Amino acid sequence: MNHDPHNLEWQRRYEQDDTPWDKGAPAPALVTFLHEKQISGRVLVPGCGRGHEVRVLGTQLNTSVVGLDISTDAIAQAKELSSQSTPDAHVSFIVGDFFKLPSKLKRSFDWLVEHTYFCAIEPDQRPDYVLAASSALRTGGRIFGIFYLNPDTESGPPFAVSKKELTELFDPHFTLLEEWVPMDSFSGREDRELVRVMQKR
Repeated sequence: MNHDPHNLEWQRRYEQDDTPWDKGAPAPALVTFLHEKQISGRVLVPGCGRGHEVRVLGTQLNTSVVGLDISTDAIAQAKELSSQSTPDAHVSFIVGDFFKLPSKLKRSFDWLVEHTYFCAIEPDQRPDYVLAASSALRTGGRIFGIFYLNPDTESGPPFAVSKKELTELFDPHFTLLEEWVPMDSFSGREDRELVRVMQKR
């Protein structure tokens, strides 16, 4: 287990059920996107928490999905929730650090699904996030990302991000394919989110 103070904080939050970002369901914008059947192949969900996005991907698309989180409690809870629903052989959960991906996970995914992880890490970790995402994806692999533009708190997490910063961070490694403000968001996040679909160069 990584004993970085930030990682220990996420462990504490799941132990104490202090997870206000967890709405008990997958992101509405992802669910809408899945109706268009645009995701296929192997999918990674970093910072998956209790695995809501992982489960909807595995069940709706019948594709192989890996949920990764630094918190052992988050992964344990994700597995427990998955066992209570219809068992899905396509879904797996791993305790691990996205910034230190094991070799077996590098360049092995066709899609990366981002929701509430990028906004939770420290802003100075964002360049490393982009590099980790690039290392996880095969050439031509894609990111479906829901980014939080302007949360209520200034001190974070969640930390805000601008379209300009997203472009500066991702453009060296990814090509922007689509971008939109989702019509469907959790209550309190309306018009505060930006969806981007990006392809690894």
